[in-house]
Amino acid sequence: MATKSVVTQPAATGEGALPLTLRPRSASELYESNVRSYGRRYPAVFDRASGSRLYAADGRSYLDFLSGCGSLNYGHNPPALRDRLVEYLQRDGIVHGLDLQTEAKNGFLEAFNEIILRPRKLDYALQFVGPTGTNAVEAALKIARLTTGRSGIVAFTNGFHGVSLGALSATANAYHRDAAGVPLGNVYHAPYDGYFGEGVDTVGYLERLLDDPSSGVGSPAAVIVESVQGEGGLNAASNGWLFALQSLCLARGILLIVDDIQAGCGRTGTFFSFEPAGIVPDIITLSKSISGFGLPFALTLLKRNLDVWQPGQHNGTFRGNNLAFVTATEALRRYWESPGFAAAIGRKAVIMRERLGEVQRNHPRDLIGLRGRGLMQGLVCASGDLADSISRRAFELGLIIETSGNRDQVLKCLPPLTIDEAELLEGFDILARAAGDIVGSQEGVCRAS
Repeated sequence: MATKSVVTQPAATGEGALPLTLRPRSASELYESNVRSYGRRYPAVFDRASGSRLYAADGRSYLDFLSGCGSLNYGHNPPALRDRLVEYLQRDGIVHGLDLQTEAKNGFLEAFNEIILRPRKLDYALQFVGPTGTNAVEAALKIARLTTGRSGIVAFTNGFHGVSLGALSATANAYHRDAAGVPLGNVYHAPYDGYFGEGVDTVGYLERLLDDPSSGVGSPAAVIVESVQGEGGLNAASNGWLFALQSLCLARGILLIVDDIQAGCGRTGTFFSFEPAGIVPDIITLSKSISGFGLPFALTLLKRNLDVWQPGQHNGTFRGNNLAFVTATEALRRYWESPGFAAAIGRKAVIMRERLGEVQRNHPRDLIGLRGRGLMQGLVCASGDLADSISRRAFELGLIIETSGNRDQVLKCLPPLTIDEAELLEGFDILARAAGDIVGSQEGVCRAS
C-alpha cells in the first residue's frame, strides 16, 4: 500500500500532460484530508472502469495492477455480478438489514459452505463483522482472548493487520504504529519466515522463547500470521514453516489466526492462501475480495468450539451488507464451482514469474530479486526511491502499480485474477519500459557525474 511516499505536488499525468502550474486543482486536492495516499501517487480523475482497466475523465486508459489493493480479484464491474446486483436493487431487495435474516444472507451462507468449506472439509461458524478487514481482525483477536483467558498475541515482523488499535498492535510497520497516539501493547513480534535469511528456523526461535520462563514472552492467546505479507513486501512463508507454526500452536494450546484478507479469495491460486500447507487455522479473517465486486464486506471464520459469543456481544451497524452478499454469492458460483478458475490463475502466475524475471535480469544491480506467489508477486528494488520512481513512470505510461515493503522497495503486481493473458503481457511490457527508463536515466546521471 502506497503510504510513506507522499509528495506535496503530484506528478503530471502522462506524456504531454499539462505542467503542474497550469493544471487546475481537483476537488480532492482542494477539500480532502491530507491522509489521502493513492490519489497523490496516481493524479488522474477516474471516471469509469471495466475488467482490467480504469479510464480517466480525459479518456486515458490505465491497466490496473493495483486491483483496489486486492479488493477487485475479479476485475472492475464483472458483468455477471453487476447484472445480478442491478436486478436485486430493481426488485427492492434489502440493502441494510443489521444482522436480520435475509434471503441474500442465507444465499451467501449456503454457497460459501457448499462451494468453499465442505469440499475442503472445513467447518467454521461465519461471523459478519464491520465492513473492513481491520474489523475482522479485531473480532479475531477479541474472541481469542475471550476463549483462552489470555491477553498476549504473537504477530510477525513486516506483518500488516489493519489500523484500528487492536489490529494496529499486531501490525509491525512503524509508519502506521506511530500514528496511534497511545501505547500499543499485548503483542510480541516474532521473526517471520526468512527474516534472518535462509537456514534460520524462526519457528524454532519462537518455540524457544515460549518454552523459556525467563524469555519475557508469556503464553499467548493466539498467533496471527499472513501466508504472504502483502503490505510487508510480498514475503511468502513456506508450506513447511506454516505447518511447523501450526504444530507449535497445537502443542501449546495457542490459537492460530490466518489473516487472509489480501492473500485470500484466490489471490495466491487457491481460495485460501494456506491450503497448500495442509493446515487448518482456528480462525480465518477475510475481507477485500470476498464481496467479489469491491463492496465493503468482512468475515471472521471461527472453529465451532470458539463461537462462544453471547448475542450482540460483538456487533456493528454495518455487519449485514446485503448488496455484498448478492455479489459474493454470484462470484462463488461463477468462479469457484469448478477447478478451471484456479488452474487459470496458476498458468498466469507462471507467466508473471517469467516476465518479472526477465525485467529483473535486465537490471540486476537495481532490481535485486523477486517475491510472492500466485498473482501476488513483485520486484525488489535496490531502494524505495527507485521503486517509487518506476511506479510513477509506469503510471505515466498507462499502468497502475503500487509499492510495498518495510522501505517501500517492492513493486507489487496485483492484476485481476480474471485478466486475459494479452493484457497481462501488455502490463509487463509497460513495467519493463518504465524500469528501463528510470534505471537508464540514473545510469546516465552516474556516468555524467
